[in-house]
Amino acid sequence: MDSNKIKKGLGRGLSSLIGDTKSETNINKLLIGDLVSNKFQPRKRFDEENLQELSNSIKERGVIQPIIVRKSKDKNSKYEIIAGERRWLAAQKAGLHEVPVVITDVDDLKSLEFAIIENVQRNDLNAIEEAHGYQRLIKEFGYDQEKVAKFIGKSRSHIANFLRLLLLPEDVLKLIEEKKLSVGHAKILIGLDNIQFIVNKIIEKNLSVRQAENFVKIFRIKKNQTKSQKNSNIRALESSIREKIGLNVYIKNKKNNNGSIILEYNDLDQLNKIIEIIKANY
Repeated sequence: MDSNKIKKGLGRGLSSLIGDTKSETNINKLLIGDLVSNKFQPRKRFDEENLQELSNSIKERGVIQPIIVRKSKDKNSKYEIIAGERRWLAAQKAGLHEVPVVITDVDDLKSLEFAIIENVQRNDLNAIEEAHGYQRLIKEFGYDQEKVAKFIGKSRSHIANFLRLLLLPEDVLKLIEEKKLSVGHAKILIGLDNIQFIVNKIIEKNLSVRQAENFVKIFRIKKNQTKSQKNSNIRALESSIREKIGLNVYIKNKKNNNGSIILEYNDLDQLNKIIEIIKANY
């Protein structure tokens, strides 16, 4: 796409984006079964309560805003939804047999742009879905962060911060999607070695973002103090074991030379690796 043609998507709105494409200006009606989901739909979760409320409204007033579709490349005689999947799902719940549509002729890039713009405008995406949408524009369509920022109408730092969320482990991303962790909490976790421990404390203690920030600071101070107090031989031993097994290792040796060894794992594969090492040697 010519960078000179990229404008702020949120400022333009969907109707303006439609104006950039070849579309049938007349509103048509298609059978519910003739529509299929957008393969570029960034939104994976639809709130059931909100969906039911929309369905109730559709029962009373019908589908007021037409669904934007294009002919499906994968399924003959079907139309792929570009914008309006939530309306389509709610119409099914309402028992409708057909829905109003605007048929447009767009490529895959424009289809993804439509889907992202519609959802971002309505704040329908959770942070991870939004981040994945930006990532697809970059990886699959050659956008850079600057182009994404201009198109979406957000700052470049906003785009960068959301993309950085995808560096977090999958189980943490799931907690964000389920709204058990906020985006503010997630930003604190990026780059930490002991993410799972911090996450458990945030949820267990119901910490606010500010409280979580203070906890991380205190934890880091204690951790650094512990490191500085360790005998150089102990640190060397930790490093040696870490290199051999590829996992974080912490040795706590007391004055009377008893203590503990902590092996830190991030997932079941790493736990199984620890168990296999122990079984193989003992």
